[in-house]
Amino acid sequence: MTRGSQAYGEASYWDERYKHEYGSFDWYQKYSGLLSLLQKYVPKDSHILMVGCGNAALSEDMVKDGYQRITNIDISSVVIEAMRKKYKDCTQLSCLTMDVRDMSSFADQEFDFVIDKGVLDSLMCGSNAHQNAAKMLSEVCRVLRPGGGYMLVTYGDPHMRMPHLKTHGLNIWTVALYVLPKPGSRRASEDCSGEVIDPIPLNDDGSSSTIVGDPDVHYVYICIKAKE
Repeated sequence: MTRGSQAYGEASYWDERYKHEYGSFDWYQKYSGLLSLLQKYVPKDSHILMVGCGNAALSEDMVKDGYQRITNIDISSVVIEAMRKKYKDCTQLSCLTMDVRDMSSFADQEFDFVIDKGVLDSLMCGSNAHQNAAKMLSEVCRVLRPGGGYMLVTYGDPHMRMPHLKTHGLNIWTVALYVLPKPGSRRASEDCSGEVIDPIPLNDDGSSSTIVGDPDVHYVYICIKAKE
């Protein structure tokens, strides 16, 4: 494991990175790639929490498409300050410096939906991976209202991610799994429909007998919190 990957959970790593990174960059998938799933699962009037927002354009694109209330958080104060300046006139967006492992500034059940593109992945690459994943997913569960959802966009297949989602989700949510082609990949050029695909069948233990590791895809887990 490199020092870079070990530092993924540290604010200093991301502060230094964003000091030299300008413009926007969307990890994994842009809005266009997630559009069909967002339309299926996330109503436009939802209060959305975007964890590890970075300098991505996803929140901006969602607002342009009619989403009304998005809270962006990131561990890097450098990127949050830049995002605040960029979106100072956009009342639908707010930006806060916060560690996803400790979101105590938020009340229980404050959000309708949480979107994560790569945050859990970055924690899984660093030191104390399992403990950090547990802290993050516990906090995500806490801030979600009953019936709300968590969208995890990741490179991790069910063998890698479902044990964490089932364990640290405290078995209070149901999971649907989708597979999206990576932008620029061969699969992306072959599939230009943009339509909602069917979820991948999962076994009772969260495993899947239909998925084999594919470097040309991202996995999207839609985790719906049980209603009380």
